[in-house]
Amino acid sequence: MEEIFILIAEDDADDRFLLKTAFEENGFSDALHFVENGVEVIEFLNKNISEKPPRFILLDLNMPKKDGREVLKELKNNPHYKQIPVIVFSTTNNEQEMRRCYELGANSYITKPNSFENLVKTIAVLRSYWMHTSTSPS
Repeated sequence: MEEIFILIAEDDADDRFLLKTAFEENGFSDALHFVENGVEVIEFLNKNISEKPPRFILLDLNMPKKDGREVLKELKNNPHYKQIPVIVFSTTNNEQEMRRCYELGANSYITKPNSFENLVKTIAVLRSYWMHTSTSPS
């Protein structure tokens, strides 16, 4: 069976806990890898480039050291990483910000749900689409 994991970039400890719990409630927790800022996203990928890339990256926009916009631009300009789907997952619900993220190469933009129940539903849809419906190159 292929090794599948999801890279989640989220600086807020409470949000990391809620995301982990929401993935667990959707039957997927073993292969989550959390980083806390944009620098750690790039460091993680650089260390693990020889292995299978993440199935997708769930990327917060507002993080310390290197924000999500910078990370997105760097990923989509790197031939080793540009094929990895990046889902921006942010509290920012701003048309201009969404447009900017898509212009930088985001595969999807999701505004963080306002309740845990809605987060669980959002993760179910994300997991279903990116793990079962969408096809990624090997």
